[in-house]
Amino acid sequence: QVQLVESGGGLVQPGGSLRLSCSISGNTPEYYAVGWFRQAPGTKRVGVSCASTADQSTYYDDSVKGRFTISRNEGGNTVYLEMNNLKPEDSGVYYCAAPKELWRICRLFPEWYYYWGQGTPVTVSS
Repeated sequence: QVQLVESGGGLVQPGGSLRLSCSISGNTPEYYAVGWFRQAPGTKRVGVSCASTADQSTYYDDSVKGRFTISRNEGGNTVYLEMNNLKPEDSGVYYCAAPKELWRICRLFPEWYYYWGQGTPVTVSS
């Protein structure tokens, strides 16, 4: 059982940057793969990026490649999403999530995940 709490969202101008944090608590948080998802009003939740624990691989949606970077702290209990050159279409509520099992290669579809945070809103607007 793990709990996830996101932070770092806010209002930023186009071209700006934000760093989101996902704090993971519970048993062995460092062993859980983590995904970041975005949900804009009236739309489905979509995968943005994820970090595996089975092989340390990371994945990005094509829309954010080259602009977003996912990373993990040394203790493994915080996962960051560094977002650069932000665009208005990046706006939405960002959620982090973890699967039920340990040591997994992550996926970018929300149905694969079991534990979810409450979300942090990101608005990119001038």
